[in-house]
Amino acid sequence: MDFPPHLGSMPMHAITEIHGEPGLLERFRLEIQQFDDSARARLTAALDLAADLHRDDRRVREPYLNHLLRVAIRLMHHYQVRDVDVIVAGLLHDAVEDHPAELADGGGDPRGGALATLAARFGPRVATLVAAVTNPVYDPQRDRNTQYREHLVVSLDREPWARVIKVSDFTDNGVGVIHTVGPKVVSSAIKYRPLVPLFRDLIGRPDTPLSLPVKRHIFSQLDLAEERFSAILDQPAHPN
Repeated sequence: MDFPPHLGSMPMHAITEIHGEPGLLERFRLEIQQFDDSARARLTAALDLAADLHRDDRRVREPYLNHLLRVAIRLMHHYQVRDVDVIVAGLLHDAVEDHPAELADGGGDPRGGALATLAARFGPRVATLVAAVTNPVYDPQRDRNTQYREHLVVSLDREPWARVIKVSDFTDNGVGVIHTVGPKVVSSAIKYRPLVPLFRDLIGRPDTPLSLPVKRHIFSQLDLAEERFSAILDQPAHPN
């Protein structure tokens, strides 16, 4: 497939709409050219594992892998992350939550086994980061969105790099809510709007390892997400 020469500067959702998964894969390939051979091999191995685990998963209109690619590309391009462990964890951030049994090598604790597999393949730091952004098994007697926020408050407080991964994930879900269709549009806005102040606080902290220009970029994306959530949720009622 032929791609335009400006693919490396195109917005990711534009790449998604025009070129689909092949375009995002090519953009990922372009982004990892800045790394040495060893780092590119690790990043490619993480992408291959993510593609295999999520091969049958979809997000409404697209393959789930598109989301993981955008999270990783955003880390490299917009957040200027050069820490390979962080990008690997970004690619695999949903692996333990969504496919623990496939990752685990037997045993009675699929999530623990899945994290052990990630530690063996990519190092213990990657496993720690993935664990920090993996949602817990929820109590069915309590509100899921409340439990989600409580988990983020605790897990991201102690893992500054996990904040960076999670805000890339949040940005893809939040700013990208306009690319969602059906009932998920409203449910996503309800879930994510209360998290905007939390992410403002987390990203603004001195120990969040991002430059000031990158933090300003993220704040502008959080503003945009909040505008879109409000547009969805604050519509006036239609008269009868």
